[in-house]
Amino acid sequence: MMTISYQVKSGVYVNLTNRCPCACTFCLRSNGPGVYGSDPLWLEREPTVEETIASVEKWDWSKFRELVFCGYGEPTERLDDLLAVARHMKGAHPDVRIRVNTNGLSDLVNGRPTAHLFKGLVDCLSISLNTPEPKTYLETCRPKFGEAAYPAMLKFAGEAKDFVPEVVMTVVDEPVTSKADQERCRVICERLGVRLRVRAYES
Repeated sequence: MMTISYQVKSGVYVNLTNRCPCACTFCLRSNGPGVYGSDPLWLEREPTVEETIASVEKWDWSKFRELVFCGYGEPTERLDDLLAVARHMKGAHPDVRIRVNTNGLSDLVNGRPTAHLFKGLVDCLSISLNTPEPKTYLETCRPKFGEAAYPAMLKFAGEAKDFVPEVVMTVVDEPVTSKADQERCRVICERLGVRLRVRAYES
């Protein structure tokens, strides 16, 4: 049975796809079939929008505060379907916060500007910055888009803040990112007008 949605603390997480344009050296996918005690997140096939909505509606939303698009792949690989599920949630459960955890490469994945599409549907975008410069980004995140990836990710983050109430960029703490590089990332975030969050490294 596929794990389409699963619980992490006070949130319900949605596992839309296993596709991802990156192969990050620190990715949890290389460590096992699931995270935080979840059932295996490797999908035998991608769930339909209807299956995804049915899965998230099995949860008692009086007990959860947030729906998070974050599974074993990049959720914007299925951007239209993500937005359809978010649109359902906004209509059915307007008090539930909606967050998308993303690598920020949605524009390259979808071949068009996409930040504006999140307006009114997503409350928070958490974008993986990971490094303060293109060279180390290529080495650490290994995007299939090559050198185009880093500037596209920064552009997406800068545009997203005009459409999404909260935009956060993240880096993984030591040993993945040094304290010095974290500070350089903080400067980048300040320039873009977004917030930096340092995530704990999980082996």
